[in-house]
Amino acid sequence: MTSKLHLRLARKRRIRARIHGTAARPRMTVHRSLTKLSVQLIDDDAGKTLAAASTVELKAKRTLDGAKKVGEAIAAKAKKAGVTTVVFDRNAYKYH
Repeated sequence: MTSKLHLRLARKRRIRARIHGTAARPRMTVHRSLTKLSVQLIDDDAGKTLAAASTVELKAKRTLDGAKKVGEAIAAKAKKAGVTTVVFDRNAYKYH
């Protein structure tokens, strides 16, 4: 029997096979857990994280307001790094 974890990891592999981040257009990946939300801008060519923001560093809760704060923080860090466009990696989570 296939567990929810295995199904999620299979979705993640399918998504990652199609998308790839570069220095000009990095991959923006989102990670959600029960207690935190984190976002990273990743250059897959160099294997480096260009910018990151999370509810932990902002001392925010994982609510709609916390997500807005994380979005504003990652946008500011992306501008500072010179990033204007990204490839969105939903990381096997629903996006709607």
